[in-house]
Amino acid sequence: MANATVADSGRVSAELGNIGIRTSGAVHVNLCAPVLYEHIISRGEGVIAQNGPVVARTGAHTARAAQDKFIVKREPSAAQIWWGAYNVPFEAGKFDRLYGKITAYFKDKDIYVRDCWAGSDLQHRLPVRIITEYAWHNLFAGHMFLGPSCEAALQKHDPQFTVICAPGCKAEPAVDGTRSSTFILVDFEKKTVIIGGTAYAGEIKKSIFTVMNYLLPLKGVMPMHCSANIGGAGDTALFFGLSGTGKTTLSSDSGRRLIGDDEHGWTDDGIFNFEGGCYAKVINLSPEAEPKIHAATRRFGTVLENVVYDPRTRELDLGDGSITENTRAGYPLEYIDNAVRGEYFAHPKNIIMLTYDAFGVLPPISKLSYEQAMYHFISGYTAKVANTEMGVREPRATFSACFGAPFMSHHPSVYAGLLEKKMRAHKVNCWLINTGLAGGPYGTGRRISIQHTRALLNGALSGELANVKFAKDAVFGFELPVSCPGVPPEIMAPRLAWKSAAEYDAKCAELAGLFEKNFGQFNVSDKRITEAGPAVRNS
Repeated sequence: MANATVADSGRVSAELGNIGIRTSGAVHVNLCAPVLYEHIISRGEGVIAQNGPVVARTGAHTARAAQDKFIVKREPSAAQIWWGAYNVPFEAGKFDRLYGKITAYFKDKDIYVRDCWAGSDLQHRLPVRIITEYAWHNLFAGHMFLGPSCEAALQKHDPQFTVICAPGCKAEPAVDGTRSSTFILVDFEKKTVIIGGTAYAGEIKKSIFTVMNYLLPLKGVMPMHCSANIGGAGDTALFFGLSGTGKTTLSSDSGRRLIGDDEHGWTDDGIFNFEGGCYAKVINLSPEAEPKIHAATRRFGTVLENVVYDPRTRELDLGDGSITENTRAGYPLEYIDNAVRGEYFAHPKNIIMLTYDAFGVLPPISKLSYEQAMYHFISGYTAKVANTEMGVREPRATFSACFGAPFMSHHPSVYAGLLEKKMRAHKVNCWLINTGLAGGPYGTGRRISIQHTRALLNGALSGELANVKFAKDAVFGFELPVSCPGVPPEIMAPRLAWKSAAEYDAKCAELAGLFEKNFGQFNVSDKRITEAGPAVRNS
């Protein structure tokens, strides 16, 4: 991060005036991390913890306010949007009124501006401008997005999308048409996102991901909510998975280089990272299980959200979830010592879809056909353990289309079609890995060990599993490798791990029914895909 000159600040101030933002305060443009630290501390926005990270609080919102996010309904983008639970329409006139409110809010405020890019691929990157009320949000944006390769590139920066974030600006639902005082509004025609009433920094990051998910498919580029790494032979692997499935853990491998931990694109040239940093969940993080991420939480420049610390010694307590279980760290990609930067990387040889199956019936690893890959990509399945009103814990199936439904602007079939086209063109293997339970459902089953999961993953990535025998799963139709070095036979065959085969069959049928019910909402007409789902037993 390089500090802008006085001329830069004057130029940007004039550009802000052109979009209705005028202030009697100061306009701070592209400040470097040490200067931003000074602003954060002097403004009381955070504290410096032991070893140098800055710790900030996000207030009432300690996670994304999913129900307060809307898409402004204007033509021609309105015809492209998959309207529904995640893409909720918002009236254009009401957006314009709220835009006036948030720009007026800055009239006497200091403003922090970050000019940056989303996407490392020079042909497909998006120049963005992040305008924030808080200095720590500006530091966060500097980590999450990509900076200029040189000063000359920054001078030529022409923002094609603008994010305006003002946590202190609150909506009036009865007047503004919002659900609450919080709002995250995306306007594809105005090329603007406005965020108010929440200080959760993830809203800034995910709003641009939503934008990329809209723009790139229109150019035949596949946007993906996944991590990616690359082996010594140049073999790229992609990891799709919802929270808690092990996406970050499994893609962080000392024998492979990390490309990125969350958002990527797939072009005709290869894979590229959307981001310049990582945004990792850090609750209960240990130096033994996650040494690289743990070390990043102890670095100058890292932004920690809602992490508990000792007020006297400023020592971090990553095990304390009293503020939220969703404690986060935002830091540059270089803070992971085996990470690698580049414009783009080779087409993947393997795609890994991760699921935590709390029903205990899915195999620890299975190979998917292209049609099955499309089915499970659209489904985006995992399972969570939820507390019932009686305090009894039981598994609850969770589906999120394309492993990121809240950020997918188009219908899931659009992304699935792109994925299939690219998988076929580059002869990519697809594997489904269950990092959840075996031998029974929650309460009786045991979690598959990370050592066994890593052995299976390594077998898939190295090509070792290509040389073993496979058997077909009777319900889901997967191809199951019957053996893998370092993994017990009873782990490989989930039905054998249950004490009662009849109970396994019943639970398997239950899960298959949940898949069928969920998939019905998408109205997919391609029989190749619909018939690739599990065989549902009619009772």
